[in-house]
Amino acid sequence: MKEYLIEFFQFNESAMMRIIDAVQALPANAEAARLISHMIDASQKWFNRIKPEVKDSTLSWNGPAYPVGECTALWQSQTEQWVKYLRGCSERDLLKEVIYQSSDGGRFSSTITDIALQLNYHAIHHRAQIMMLIRQQGNAPPASDYILLKRKTLQL
Repeated sequence: MKEYLIEFFQFNESAMMRIIDAVQALPANAEAARLISHMIDASQKWFNRIKPEVKDSTLSWNGPAYPVGECTALWQSQTEQWVKYLRGCSERDLLKEVIYQSSDGGRFSSTITDIALQLNYHAIHHRAQIMMLIRQQGNAPPASDYILLKRKTLQL
């Protein structure tokens, strides 16, 4: 599972780099920037729940949108943080329960694996929304399929 999660984060980083580049070219990119920023904030919030550095309530799911020009570095930083953390985990560590409190006061627990999967599935969901915004403005969204990372070119 560990290697799969690392690869999943790397896939999402690769796809997001193409999406962020496409968003920078949009004449109206505020909604796309908001979605990208939300994903960055979610990554920070979940990582803080695993390795607390600040009080969880100080981190927002939906803070102000970051300037699109800063999103590449922010996304790469989040990916690097997660990959470094996962590399240091054993398979057993990935099954540890993280206890956290939701913004409405509920107490929950989730495994590190489930949190990592949530972040990556969450990114796919919002990336699709951003691709619709790109298309609505008359641009073709970039390819961001998983197979692009995995396939091998064969010599004919």
